[in-house]
Amino acid sequence: MAFVLGLSSAATGQSLPAAFQVNDVSEGDVLNIRAEPSAASPVVGTIGPYGLHVEVTRLSDDGRWGRVGLSEGNGWVAMRFLSPMPVEDPAAVPRPLTCLGTEPFWSASLLPRGEEFSSPETGPVPLTLLEQAVSDEGFLFRLEEGPTLIRTVIVRRAMCNDGMSDREFGFSALMFTEAPDGNATVAGCCTLDHR
Repeated sequence: MAFVLGLSSAATGQSLPAAFQVNDVSEGDVLNIRAEPSAASPVVGTIGPYGLHVEVTRLSDDGRWGRVGLSEGNGWVAMRFLSPMPVEDPAAVPRPLTCLGTEPFWSASLLPRGEEFSSPETGPVPLTLLEQAVSDEGFLFRLEEGPTLIRTVIVRRAMCNDGMSDREFGFSALMFTEAPDGNATVAGCCTLDHR
């Protein structure tokens, strides 16, 4: 199955949100993250010269600035210093991808080293990827935790807030857990950003 999402951008030639890498920033220098899409706006963060997996959730009206996440909010970087990360398999959910939620706190991650679920009760738990699908609107993946617990995560391209920070995420998520002691559904947000 495959579903590679909408929201295309003339400036990047690809759908957003998407992962980028830093280009043309000298060693020893940084790419500034600004409060607003303007070189005159205050610096609210930085990204190193070899930054990878920088998620851009949307572009400024002129396409010259990309909105990126911070731990407690968002900022803007000049798109001339970013280029798209290569897509290894368009039919596979991109990695790294982390989905997370609050109340209750949880995360489900597809990482280059493998899949994992984490919560305050469980800590990190390795998972097995059973299936995945990609469409124009999002992703779906099913993860197995042991022989009796299945977690199905549906990810949509939609602006999302975790309810705890001022950060805007580019993907929303719904995770359905099938377990012997009962089924449960939790909502959250997802990010491709792994700086």
